[in-house]
Parts: sequence; structure tokens; C-alpha cells
Amino acid sequence: MSESFGGELLETLRHASGSGRDADSDTLTHVRTEDPRPSSPVDWPEWVLPALREHLVDNGITAPWSHQVATAQHAWDGHDVVVATGTASGKSLGYQLPVLSHLASGATASCLYLSPTKALAQDQRSTLARMCSQIPQLRGVMVASYDGDTPTEARRTIRDDARILVSNPDMVHASLLGQSQRWSRLLRSLHFIVVDECHVYRGVFGAHVSLVLRRLLRLAARAGAEPTIILASATTAEPERHAERLTGRPTVAVTDDGSPRGERTVALWEPGFREDIVGEHGAPVRRAATTESAGIMARLIGEGARTLTFVRSRRGAEITALACAEDLSAAGRPGDASRIASYRAGYTPEARRDLERRLDNGELLGLAATSALELGIDVGGLDAVVSCGFPGTVASFRQQAGRAGRRGQGCLVVMVAGDNPLDTYLVHHPEALLDAPVEASVFDPSNPYILAGHLLCAAAEAPLTDGEIENFGPTARRVVDSLVADGSLRQRPRGVFCDLEISGEVHGRVSIRGGAGDDVVIVDQDSGQVLGTVDTARAVSEVHDGAVYVHQSESYLVDALSLQDSVALVHPESPEWTTRPEETTSIRVDGVRRTREIGGTESAPSGVWTADVDVEVSHQVTGYQRRTLDGEVLTTVPLDYPPQRLRTRAVAYTVDPAVLFDLGIEEPLWPGTLHAAEHAAIGLLPLLATCDRWDIGGVSTVLHADTGFPTVFVYDGYEGGAGFAEAGFERFAQWMSMTADTVESCACESGCPSCVQSPKCGNGNDPLFKHGAAVLLRALADASAHAEHPARA
Repeated sequence: MSESFGGELLETLRHASGSGRDADSDTLTHVRTEDPRPSSPVDWPEWVLPALREHLVDNGITAPWSHQVATAQHAWDGHDVVVATGTASGKSLGYQLPVLSHLASGATASCLYLSPTKALAQDQRSTLARMCSQIPQLRGVMVASYDGDTPTEARRTIRDDARILVSNPDMVHASLLGQSQRWSRLLRSLHFIVVDECHVYRGVFGAHVSLVLRRLLRLAARAGAEPTIILASATTAEPERHAERLTGRPTVAVTDDGSPRGERTVALWEPGFREDIVGEHGAPVRRAATTESAGIMARLIGEGARTLTFVRSRRGAEITALACAEDLSAAGRPGDASRIASYRAGYTPEARRDLERRLDNGELLGLAATSALELGIDVGGLDAVVSCGFPGTVASFRQQAGRAGRRGQGCLVVMVAGDNPLDTYLVHHPEALLDAPVEASVFDPSNPYILAGHLLCAAAEAPLTDGEIENFGPTARRVVDSLVADGSLRQRPRGVFCDLEISGEVHGRVSIRGGAGDDVVIVDQDSGQVLGTVDTARAVSEVHDGAVYVHQSESYLVDALSLQDSVALVHPESPEWTTRPEETTSIRVDGVRRTREIGGTESAPSGVWTADVDVEVSHQVTGYQRRTLDGEVLTTVPLDYPPQRLRTRAVAYTVDPAVLFDLGIEEPLWPGTLHAAEHAAIGLLPLLATCDRWDIGGVSTVLHADTGFPTVFVYDGYEGGAGFAEAGFERFAQWMSMTADTVESCACESGCPSCVQSPKCGNGNDPLFKHGAAVLLRALADASAHAEHPARA
């Protein structure tokens, strides 16, 4: 008999066959049971509003936990603070105590609460509104949401009267700052800013949010306010550094988690290979992670375990929920099948609230959800969580795992590996997922391409003084001078002003969840409905003429893409094939920031260099393939689009041909070796750089014009860079070692999606030489581990 509740569930899962699938053909690569952790309660701070304390005690919070009080005390004393503790650790109380206690004592003080998702924002708004309504001293405090769903007729009242405003960075940028004269009351009275789930702000999004916060703090200071910032984060590396990069201000970190945690069993699961199908170039194909996760979910629910399954895409969530329900029906459990649902962005707010309520109260037995449900919504009573594929970061995986056992009970967490190098590495190296510290978030608010738009916005909001420009970072003065030179900004004795002709447009040009504000709009020309947008740089790859485009599980065919008009016209159609673009990419080195020669020992010869470089990437879509759902190429259609140019940052390594010869790799095999090594490295970089593989790209060549050697580049897919390539340069030895391990351990013969094939390769994954890549990557790992020469400018 298993010793833990999660272990018992896992044993039944391993031996069950209720879904019709053979569980024994899968590989359970690792199982671990984490011990329960007792709580660390402490006394209430003396300054807490007595009625608030009584309300919390009446609702079962008899004593706060240590990290809650530490956070609250720092904020009450006026110090910016970030609390970084585990999921379900009650971080919200750390800001509720000082905010509500202060608002009860001050008739005008206000608080701005920022969330990255509407679901979390609504959850927090409901909690705060309920608390205020039940505490006499707070009944006059209006708690209101201000987001894209807020009715137009309610907005003026909210601007005039709300003392706790629940919003998101997008609305702060577009409305609060874009129409700051309407928000003068809030800016003048702003005493607290709460930034919830701040670990989400990374990459380009993080850089944008950082600059939005700097603009907000600037206008608040001009209005006479000095708000204290309280940030909450999942467990993350260097939370104080992350918070300081976000806000530009010194921040105290609270990281000792005083909350209890139930016993948790964690299992890593690798789906078996399908025998009825082969993939590209004869590669073996594993069973889809969505199909496998649906089967596991059904078997767990069949054992009475309420289960939440996280899936990376909207369509995947719907497919997984449907497949789980079908499995339950086939197992003779139609009643259970009717209590399965999916949850994703795109549903109405009312539908999302209803699903959250039904999951929490037990009406639903299972839910397949995207990361929209990953953040701090309080859903209790779950017995199991299934992660369908690695969610992108260790922090996100732990966040997902924390959804189960939230109220102290034991639970099971299963991560089902997707068919890609990163997932393969993790299920065979569990220490990298379960023992390693979580990632440090990577973003660069000094990126001049992102900073330029925010400086224009800031100057439109109020003239920029020299001191304010300095607060935007070390590159701000150079960017301002460039904008003055091109006439966008005007230098005057009282500061730097935005040109009047563009001042009303600059906020609309900046999209804080992407690079620039120039997007291609996707329109269903049959109905006239706008389906979505895609940034211009990616449009030719995703919505080119003839492309199959999927929106909310509905399939469309692209009739025409007009880059000039920034529109893609589509019509509903569900062909029996998919499309994949054929692309060519070239890269030019514009500048070298740092270089490092690696090797120089007997076991690791010299002749290899790594570099942190500025590059210009030229990317052109030349055609597309129509492929069956099984991967067979039906036809290739040529396209004629101009090249897209991207100025960004890359990590590169060059290899002396003599090294390749010494490794036993003959010259005809160099293109396939470098290409396969590039693909594998792109697949593993997200584990170190908190990015997605779709955020980065790569180029490999046997003779690059700027280096004169065989060279591999991995570059950030955003204008100016996002910090990912820099992380690759700084952690090159670890990166190459992980990548070599993945390729060497893969059981396929000549390459597959689990090691060196890429789902976004513009050359159809040809040529690839897996053995050569494994040899080269191991040499790079060994050489960089023995590097003797420090980086130099």
C-alpha cells in the first residue's frame, strides 16, 4: 500500500486502463513525495484596524503567518516590499492589512491594484469589496474594476470615487496615463500601489510594464503623492532585484514562507511512441501530450480525484476537456463526463466566474485550463493537477502544482512531457525541475526600441525634466536626443515636450504586450468580425496568403495579407490539411559587446569563441507547404513577400574548422551538424532565460561573412532584444551541457522533435545530423566548463 494519498492515486493511475490506452507503454521517469510543512503563525501587528482583525478571525484566520506580517509591516512603515512565497501562501493578506487599515484612517487615501489577468483581478476585487462591505469603518470605500470590460457609463464614477482601483498595466498605460488629467484625484491621493504576480512581467512585456510603472510614479510625484509599492510574486530567484528593475526603486524582499503545505507527490510522465505513424524524415512520433493528459485526467476523475489540467493553448484546453469527457463516457461514466469543462481567455467574464465558482464548490470534477487560471485565484479542494507539457518556466510549473492541496490535503501532480527537447530534458533530469532554484526573470527596460515609445508617451503626459529622464535608465538621454533630432520631441527651457502633431497618437502606438503598436488585423470578410491581431514581423509567417489560421477552435483560410494596409482577410474553412511556411533567414553582425574564447585545455581544445552581439536579422517567407494532419507534404506554394528586418541581440558561437575535423565531423556533415545543434539549443534556452522558444530564433552557417568561421546564432525575436540572448551568453556552459544531455539521451536514431527537430524550422528540418550535433554540443559543454579566459569588452 502506498504511504501517501498522492502515491495511492499514482499507483491506480499506472495500472488503470479505463481510458483504453496502455499506461504501461508510457514511461514514469521520476516520482517524488514532498513532506508536509507546518505553519509559522505570529501575533497580529498592533496597528491593524481592530474591526479588520475581528473580521479575519471570524472567517477562520485566527493568526497571520510570519511572511504576511513581515510584508505588511514593511509596507506600513513606508518601505517598498516584495513577498515571494509559494502558491496558496496567503500573500494577499500582506497587502490587505496595511491598505485597508490605512484607508480606514484616511478619508482620501487610495490604492491601485494591478494584475496581469482579468480573472485574478476580479477575484481580488470581489474579496476586497466583500471585506469593505462587512467592516463598518470601510463601508464608504468604493472598490471598482477598471479594465476593458468596464461599462462606459460607469467609468466617470469610478474615476471620481473609487478608492481601491483594480486594474492592469494595459489600462494604466492607455487610460490612466493616456488621459491623466481625468485621473488627477487618484494620482493626488495614491498611497499604495499593489503589483500582484509580478514574476509574470518578464521579457518584452516586463520591459513595457517597468516603463509604465516609472511613468505612473512620475505623475504621482508631480501630483504630490509618494505611494508605497507592494509586490507579490511566486517563488523566484532574486525577487528584490526583479522588483527593483520593475519599479526603479529599492525594495525589501520577504521570502521565508510561513504557510502550511500538505504532502505532495510529483510524477514526471513521458508518453510512449505511436506505432502507426512516422514523422518528418521518418522520425518517431510520441503520443500527443494533450491526448495523454486527457487520459490521465479521466483516470484520476474515475478514482474520485478532482483534477485540474493545465494546457498551453486555448485550443488545447478545449480538445483536452472534450477528450477527457469522451474517455469517461467510454468507461461508462456519462455523469462524470458532464462535469468536465474547459477554461481559457476569450470567454466572457461571466462565463469565467461561473466556471471558477463551479470548480471551487465541487460542481465540476475536472477542468482543462490555460494559464489564465494559473495565477492566484483561490480554488480549493483539488486532489490532482496535470501539467500538459512544461509551462515554460520552473516558477510557472510550481505555480500550477500549487493549485492542488491548497487547503492542506495531500495531492498528486503529474507533468506530461510534450514532444520537444526541453520537456524531454526535464523528465530525464528531474533535479532541473524539482531541485534547481527558480529562474531569475529576464527583461531590459533600457532597450532603446521599447524605451522610445514610452518616452514619447511620458513627454505627452507632462514635459520631461533632466532628472526625470535619468530615472528612465542609462540609455534614456541618448534616446531622447535621437527623438529630438527627428522632431518627435521638442527641447524647451522648461523641459522636453512631445510634438503637438503626434501627442494625441503616441499612446496608441505602444502595445505593452508586444514590441511596437503596428499590428496586422485579422478580419473575417464574410462577417466583418475582427478575429485578432498579429504583429507585423510575424504576420508573413502566420497569416500569409493561403495560410490556415485557427481562432477559438474555428479554422479559417487566409485570402489575402496586405502589409501596406495592415490587414489579413480570411474566411471560414476547415481543409483536411495544415500549412507551414518556408523561410530563409540571414544575419549580419552590427556590433560586438563581449567575446570569450573557451577551451584551451587538453580535454577541451581552443578554437571556439562565444560572443554577445548586436545583429540585423533578415527574414523572408518564400512559400508554404500544405501538409496532411499526419505530416505528409501535399504541395509547395511559392510566395513573394519582401524581407522583414529585425535589429536585435544574439548570442553566437564560432568553431574553427580544425575543431570539427578533430571531432571526427567531416565537412559535408557540417551544415546538418550546426543546424541540429542550433535547434536543440533553442529548445533548451527557455529553461535559463524565462522565455518561450517562440520568442527566440536561430541561424547556422558553415561560413559566416562576419566571422569567417562556422557559426551558430541564437537571437531575441524582438526589436532591440529582450535579454534572452544575453542570458545565454552568461550561462553558456550550463546551456550547452543541458543541450548535449538532451540530444545524447534521446533514443531516436537520426533526430526527432524530442531532440533536434523544430516545429518552426523554415527549412523543413533539413539538413539535420543528430550524431554530429551531439558530439559538437558535448565539446562545447566541456570547453566552456574549462574556459580560462574572462569575458572582455
